[in-house]
Amino acid sequence: MLQSLHIENYALIRQTDIQLDGGFVAITGETGAGKTILLDALGLSLGQRADSQMLGDKERKCIVEARFDISGLGLEPFFADNDLDYDATLIVRREVLPNGKSRAFVNDTPAALATLKELGRRLVDIHSQHETLLLSDHSFRLGLLDTYAGNETALRQYGESYRRYTIGKQRLEQLSAESRQNRKDADYWQFLYDELTQARLDADEQEQLEDEAHTLANAEGIKEALGQACRICDDDEQGVLAQIRAMHNLLSRNAAYHRGLAALDERLESALIELRDISGELSALNGNIDYSAERQQEVDERLSLLYRLEKKHGVDNTAALIALRNELGQRLQSATSSEDALRQAMEEVDNAYRSLREHGALLTRRRSEAAQHIEAALHTTLSELGMRDSTLHFTIGDTATYGPAGNDSVQIFLNANRGGETRELSKVASGGEMSRIMLALKSLITAKTLLPTIIFDEIDAGVSGDISLKAGQILRRMSAYMQVIVITHAPQIAALAQQHLKVYKTLDSNDERTVSNIQTLTGDGREQEIATMLSAENPTAAALQTARELLQQ
Repeated sequence: MLQSLHIENYALIRQTDIQLDGGFVAITGETGAGKTILLDALGLSLGQRADSQMLGDKERKCIVEARFDISGLGLEPFFADNDLDYDATLIVRREVLPNGKSRAFVNDTPAALATLKELGRRLVDIHSQHETLLLSDHSFRLGLLDTYAGNETALRQYGESYRRYTIGKQRLEQLSAESRQNRKDADYWQFLYDELTQARLDADEQEQLEDEAHTLANAEGIKEALGQACRICDDDEQGVLAQIRAMHNLLSRNAAYHRGLAALDERLESALIELRDISGELSALNGNIDYSAERQQEVDERLSLLYRLEKKHGVDNTAALIALRNELGQRLQSATSSEDALRQAMEEVDNAYRSLREHGALLTRRRSEAAQHIEAALHTTLSELGMRDSTLHFTIGDTATYGPAGNDSVQIFLNANRGGETRELSKVASGGEMSRIMLALKSLITAKTLLPTIIFDEIDAGVSGDISLKAGQILRRMSAYMQVIVITHAPQIAALAQQHLKVYKTLDSNDERTVSNIQTLTGDGREQEIATMLSAENPTAAALQTARELLQQ
């Protein structure tokens, strides 16, 4: 429960410390005194949006610190998951600097606003003046049924199915688009792949063919040159070999007589050996050079094919054509694999959809059961609140599509008068009826939650007299299992509270600034406040007597 609230420099509040009891707490005060400011400040401490406009003194920072008793709420795992120190007494603090920046602390440890918000949702339910409008909001109506039905596990299971179905459907759509495009491209890819495969490409072939084509184009001249070279080398009388051989014989016969001749003779012998080798190669080449018009045509046609393919695909060599052929093969293989992946994705989506339907049907069934229980319980509570002849009915329809919370459409219908027509709630209910219905719903729902504190900001709007008293009795019953804090203008409700706080405005004599203050009322002070609420600033004796009677209930 909320034990205390410390506020500094927030709107009209210069500084205040509020001590709160458990049970039923009423906050009263004239309109504009700053009652709602207290709620806004508490909301700030629990992670609501902050800006510098809320600073009373623009040169000083704002501090709001709330202290809670969280023993027995089972929040230890939350603190462990968020790396926060757990203590049965929780202190949350929010600071807003003059530049608009803010800081948040949980038990003096800096915390992210998201963490603070999540923690706040586990501690306090703040019902604002305008929350009755939420009865017209589909998500709120759905949440009412889920909370009453205790659908946390069912919603988590449905959410997992919905997530798998949504992700699977997105993947299926992507694979389907890829498959359609692949089918459009596959025939062309196959044609190109077959053409390159049939070409029997070899990375070194083009260079070899170009060399051979050059040789074939000049075969006649080459063969003639080789023939002459062979004759020059091998002529028996005038050939180079015969001449050098004769020189070698001359020198070798006289080498013994002169050292220089011996050296020259050795060189001639080496030259003779090299020339014999050259002569052999010339002869071999001459024998291998054989011009063939048929072969030249084959080479030209093969090169023409390679050049055409290279030009067609915008590459420079056969190696690039081979790389392209391999890439096309991979594309074709990938296209085949994508069809397999598409079939698998379709199966996964079908399975996820079946799971989604099963969990959605479970939610629908549990919500329908919860709606029946709420309708029966509301009849009793609304009768207490002066709506004896009213009938409230939940209608659960099928949205035809599955969303994050199921496929249920929830509407609330009201027949406020016996024999009247049942119509959609927001179209027929008055402000006072909406307030009473919301109070009745809250009294049912909060009994199902573990929230330790609920705060109502003028839940009594549009009701008065005996109905206000009945509303106060319902709030008092709620306070048996949770802390109930009510901002109210109804003396009947304030009189039933176990703690009474009054908010009032004064003029600060130091700077002539209007400030809001708060005090705890007891005894005569409380009697005077309730009498003032009943009559006027200076209550009559009758009003004081009525106040005493109300306080004695």
